Amino acid sequence: MQLHCFGTAGYHPNEGRHTSAYFLPESNIALDAGSGFFRLEKHIQQDSIDILISHAHLDHVMGLTYLLDASFREKISKIRIWGEEEKVNAIQDHLFNPLLFPARLDAEWNTIQSGDQWEIRGMQVTCKEQEHPGGSLAYRIDWPDGRRLVYATDTTGDTSEAHAQWSRQADLLIHECYFTDSESEWAEVTGHSWTSRVAQVVKQSSPKKVLLTHLNPMQDGLPSSDLEAIRAEVASEVIVAEDHLCVNF
Repeated sequence: MQLHCFGTAGYHPNEGRHTSAYFLPESNIALDAGSGFFRLEKHIQQDSIDILISHAHLDHVMGLTYLLDASFREKISKIRIWGEEEKVNAIQDHLFNPLLFPARLDAEWNTIQSGDQWEIRGMQVTCKEQEHPGGSLAYRIDWPDGRRLVYATDTTGDTSEAHAQWSRQADLLIHECYFTDSESEWAEVTGHSWTSRVAQVVKQSSPKKVLLTHLNPMQDGLPSSDLEAIRAEVASEVIVAEDHLCVNF
């Protein structure tokens, strides 16, 4: 199974990174649709796509407007978007308001809430609420062959036992790591994770592989000292996301 990283920065793009967008081409599932979503079209393998939206902040949804190209060229015939009701409504009412964008997106908009579980082409998907201004959702995808992916971005990092059980032993945990420990107070105010909190989440959930993402665009990736601090605390393989990176799991 492969995960393609189209955008790995939080907040805004920089010279080397676009904002949050990830794609599972074998399953045709996208995780968020930030500015990196323009890279989707050449990776599409099927004519339908499901997009799991963590929340409606612009760095995670602006790329939904880019789907018109793929739809117009008939690369995609069916688009299904999943998210909490108030987020889905905000995207439709504001992002696709004619004063901001000239065309409506022909998509199926599906509303979900924390704790829901549903099936996408044989895969079991469930979501869980996270602490973030306005709220966000973490997603867990379970494949019939036993593989598991957990996507947790825009969160202060849930260290509860309930979350550890929910996300335990994922083959791939995609987790944000926007701030360093010296910025932990500001991280809590803005609803984001910091180095030692991420290490704690990883230790509790024991994934096989961890992809650190939603990185601070004002820095050149994650400082090496912070990466090594996390690696020193956990048994999992830990890698830092980069745009264009393809992760096997």
